[in-house]
Amino acid sequence: MSAYLSVCKLRFINGLQYRTAAFAGLTTQLFFGLIFIMVYVAFYNGSTKALPMELNEVVTYVWLQQIFLGLIMLWLRDNEIFGLITNGNIAYELCRPVEMYGFWYSKLLAQRVANTVLRCLPIAFIVLLLPQPYRLSLPHSWSSFTLFLIALLLGLLVTVSISMLIYISVFWTMSPVGSIMMIAVASELLAGMILPIPLMPIWMQNITYFLPFRWTVDFPFRVYSGHIPYMEAIWGIAIQLIWLILLIAVGTWCLRKALRRVVLQGG
Repeated sequence: MSAYLSVCKLRFINGLQYRTAAFAGLTTQLFFGLIFIMVYVAFYNGSTKALPMELNEVVTYVWLQQIFLGLIMLWLRDNEIFGLITNGNIAYELCRPVEMYGFWYSKLLAQRVANTVLRCLPIAFIVLLLPQPYRLSLPHSWSSFTLFLIALLLGLLVTVSISMLIYISVFWTMSPVGSIMMIAVASELLAGMILPIPLMPIWMQNITYFLPFRWTVDFPFRVYSGHIPYMEAIWGIAIQLIWLILLIAVGTWCLRKALRRVVLQGG
C-alpha cells in the first residue's frame, strides 16, 4: 500500500507544476461555461413547457462540470502509460514489485486530483460572484452537500476505473486514439456532459440508467442542487459502489489476461 501512496503523492506533486496550463484551462472553462449557459437561458426563455430541471439547477450543473472537469473527463490521457504499452517499455513495469493495476490506478487518480486542485477554487470563486442567472447556486442543504462530496469521490473512482479499461484495451488495439474515441466520446453524452440526463428523451435516459457513465457526472451534480432527493441519493451512492467494485474486478481480470499474452521483442 505504501508504494501506491508514494506514486500517488509523487504524481500529484508533479501535476501541480503545470500552473500556466492550468490558468489557460481555467479561462477556457469559464468561456465555455458561459457559452453553454447562454444557450440554456435562451432555451428556457423560449420554452412554453414545464421542464424537468429548473434553470438555476441547470446553471449549477454546468458550473460544477467546469469546476470539477479534471475529475470527470474521460478524454484526459496519460501518454506515458500509452507509450509503455505501444513501444514495448511495458517490460520495465513488469519488473516492478507492485501490482500493475493498482500502480497505474494510483497514477491516474493523482493526475486528475492535481489537475482539478489548480483550477476548481478560482473558478468556483468567480462563478459565485456572477450576476443571475449565470451565478453558481449554493448547495440545496448541508445534507445534500455532504452526499454530493461522497458521490463526487465515488464518481472520481468510477471514472478512473473506466479510464483503466481504455488503457488496457490498447493491449489489443495498439491505438490509443481509437480507444479514446470509442469509449470517451460516447461516455461524454451518456454521462450527461453534453446535456443533463433529465433533459434527454425518455428512451435515451433509459439507456443511461444501464451504464456506469451517469454516476460520474449527472448523479453527483444533481445531488448538489437537490434535484435528486435525499433517500434516492443514498441508494445512488450504493449503486456507485457496486459499479466501482464491478469495474475494478473487470479491469483487473482484463489486465491479467493482457499481460499473459503480451510479447516483447528486442535485446
